[in-house]
This record gives sequence, C-alpha cells and structure tokens, in this order.
Amino acid sequence: MAETLIGTKEVHDIMTKSNLPVGGYSANPYVGCTHACKYCYASFMKRFTGHKEEWGTFLDVKHWPAINNPNKYSGQRVVIGSVTDGYNPEEATFRRTSKLLEELKDSDAEILICTKSDLVLRDLDLLRQMKKVTVSWSVNTLDETFRADMDKAVSIERRLAAMRKGYEAGIRTICFVSPIFPGITDFKAIFQEVKDICDLFWLENLNLRGGFKANIMGYIKSHYPHLFPLYEEIYLHKDRTYWKQLEQEAAKMAHESQCKYIDNELPYERSPKGHPTIVNYLYHEEIRGSENTGKRNPSSVRLKADKAFG
Repeated sequence: MAETLIGTKEVHDIMTKSNLPVGGYSANPYVGCTHACKYCYASFMKRFTGHKEEWGTFLDVKHWPAINNPNKYSGQRVVIGSVTDGYNPEEATFRRTSKLLEELKDSDAEILICTKSDLVLRDLDLLRQMKKVTVSWSVNTLDETFRADMDKAVSIERRLAAMRKGYEAGIRTICFVSPIFPGITDFKAIFQEVKDICDLFWLENLNLRGGFKANIMGYIKSHYPHLFPLYEEIYLHKDRTYWKQLEQEAAKMAHESQCKYIDNELPYERSPKGHPTIVNYLYHEEIRGSENTGKRNPSSVRLKADKAFG
C-alpha cells in the first residue's frame, strides 16, 4: 500500500462562506481525505490543490490564524468536513479539528460535524461543552464487504458504536444514509439499526459526476451486473423513477414508524427516542441554500437535475 503524502498548508482563514443547503459556513481543517471514498464528490477539489497524486493518497494539514472573534459565528451553522473528514486517521496526530472546536466552543455557533470515523469520541467532553452541536456519521450499507470496496474509513460496526456513544452522551446525532446506491443500499434495514441512536435519518442519492463516474459504473458492471441496466437508466438516461419510488417508500416508513418526514430541512431539535426525523435530502442541488430554508428553487430544478445526473 502506498504511503500517504502528508504536507502542510498555511491559510488566511479556516472559515469560508458556504453554498451548502445546510451550512452558513464551512470549515475544513485538511486538504484531501485519506478515507479515499471511491464516490467522493469532493474529489473535484484536487484541481485546486496542486497535487498530481490520486485523491485519497495525500493530505495537507492546514494551519490558520487563531479565531479571535468566535462570536462572529454566533447563530450561524458551521459545517466541519464538507470536503474532507475532520476525523481522518491523521487527526489523531495533528489534532487540527480539535483545535478548531476549541476556538469555536464559546461562539454559540451551531456546529455540524460530518464524519465516517469514531475518532470524534476523543473530543466528546469538548463537544458536550457546546450549546448546539451535531455529529453526522455516513452509513450507506450494513455490508462490510461493500463498505471496504468503497472506502478506507472505519467499519460500519465502529461507526454505529460511535453513534450510540455520542447519542447516549447527549450529543445530537445524524445517520447520514449517503450515498444511496440503487439496489444496494437497504435504507430500511439501516433505519432499524439506528432508529434508537439518532435524531435525524438523512437520505441522499448517489450522484455520479467527474472522474469517478466511469469507475463506479465499472464497479457495478463487474460486481453487480444485474443492476447495471438500472444504473444506465438513472445515470445515462436520467430517469428518476427509482428515486421517486424511494421517496414514497421513505414517506411510508416514516408514517408507519411515527417519525416526522420532512423535505430537505435541518431543524435543530432532538427527536423522541426511536422516532428520528427522516430527512429527504435527495436532489440537494435543487435546494436554495443561501438562507438554509430547504426549499427547492423551481426555476433551476431541471437545469440542476441534468447536472446532477449527467
């Protein structure tokens, strides 16, 4: 296995204004991510890094001036890990995410941490000092073989154990079922595993774009040949039938489980145990993100749908 290339990067500001539907600001303590997910949407960032190495094989550790006025972000949502995982294995050594949390802990910002790691538990005491903090773990399968084919992060078992510990410690948690692989991701089975240990259960479709589209299509053709025609319909012919049916199934599951079912929202609230809010985050490119309302932008729906599935 090739050794990860570790570098450093000086930045003027760790916080950037975000276009994400769920975030007012983004903070990424690293450039790159050694989890090397084969479907990583953030791989497009490589062209801005100066790296020629494959995405997933390098990591630049960011250094930034101290945040001297954390109250600037009070009332704002700050997403940590929008184009990296702040708890990649190297965080155990460099502790840049921990430093960022220390700087923000008194800001009254709403912190959302996106991860595939259980290393976040190291900072559990720090997280409990914050007024509004959420940790989201990505879980798109219960099949460890498929998981290992797709990423180098910790096992699904470890992610679920971390989610449980976080939830039981009073941390607001999300099970982010992302990306949903048509015919492979069993979101109903995942729901049964996590419904008692998460506040929100997000559903996001697999988008195929950029350099990894051919790789994923090749993987499906090789490992799941019976599903390849379905993937052609979705990703070559832009047929949304599968996703529309999935939405209907999710809404039915929410009704039967007495869970709130909402469309592209991120409400800051705790859900009753066993009844997480189910969030339809499909086609999130179509959400008007500037005010984090979660509402679709009708004028751009078709254009953005074409981009998402093209």
